Amino acid sequence: MSFAVTNYAAIIRPLQLLVLAVAGIFLLRVLRVASVAAKATDGSQKQGRGLALEIIEPLDRAGERVEVEGTMVLGRAPDCQLRIADNFLSSHHARFQNDGGDLTIEDLDSTNGSYVNQVSVTERIHLDRGDIVQVGGVLFEVVR
Repeated sequence: MSFAVTNYAAIIRPLQLLVLAVAGIFLLRVLRVASVAAKATDGSQKQGRGLALEIIEPLDRAGERVEVEGTMVLGRAPDCQLRIADNFLSSHHARFQNDGGDLTIEDLDSTNGSYVNQVSVTERIHLDRGDIVQVGGVLFEVVR
């Protein structure tokens, strides 16, 4: 009886490298969020403005300021007030609301969830200046 001998090293080694690459990408993402969260606030920011969202990622929109007036839904659907083409966003992913200067976020039962400072959004959450908001693959910083 002849048994085929499988070279496990030829199979396992590429899988090990793939796991290391994914872990490295995850670590870089965590470090980027941590560095943004630790960034000192710039004293040149205009006072008197309400809270807004500043896009950190995707990089092609980095620095873009998003003013929230009233209620704003973020997602991929055409009827969203803020549409971003991101495969990790649901059609109607999250709702931001400005109540007299108080900014809040609420996840709309999205597939990939919403996070504030790396904590999952399970109910309507009040946002403060400096908070880091992740919605799908999009990162925002709450700014004044």
